[in-house]
Amino acid sequence: MTEPNGSTLPKPEPGEPRTNLGTTRHAARPRLQEPPETRGRTTIADGVVEKIAGIAAREVPGIHALGGGFVRTMGAMRDRVPGGHTSAGRGVEVEVGEKQTAIDLQVVVEYGVSITDLAAEVRDNVIAAVERMTGLEVVEVNIAVNDVHLPDEDTQEVREARLQ
Repeated sequence: MTEPNGSTLPKPEPGEPRTNLGTTRHAARPRLQEPPETRGRTTIADGVVEKIAGIAAREVPGIHALGGGFVRTMGAMRDRVPGGHTSAGRGVEVEVGEKQTAIDLQVVVEYGVSITDLAAEVRDNVIAAVERMTGLEVVEVNIAVNDVHLPDEDTQEVREARLQ
C-alpha cells in the first residue's frame, strides 16, 4: 500500500490493526522568522567601550597620551606599583545606551601636529572601531586637548624616572 507521501507500508495480517510503522509524521516545527541577533539581548559594559575607544585613539599618530594632568599623574603612579597595569580606558568617558553611545576623550597631542586634522582622524578611528566591534551607533566623539607634548619633555621624564 502506498501512502500519499509515496512511502510503502507493510500490509497488516488479517484482523491485525493497521499501524504506521516507521512512517509517523512529526509536525514540522515552525522556523522562527526573526534573525538570531533579535533572539536575545546583548549588553556592553561602559568599560568595554572605553577600552575600545582608548586603544583606537592611541593608534592615531600624533596622540602622545590620553587623560588630563591629574588622571595621567594618578595613572602613572598606579603603573609604578608592582602588579599595576596601564588602563586602556584612561582619559575616556562614555555613555552607553541600548543602541547608541557617546564618547568623551581627553588627549595630549605631540607638538607640531595639526590639532584639527588629528581630531578628525581620532574621531574616524574611534567611531570605526567602536561601531565595528560593538554594533553601537556612535552619536558623538568629543575631544578635549589638555596638553601639548614637547620633544624635550621626553629627556626630562627619563631623568625623573631614573631618580626614583
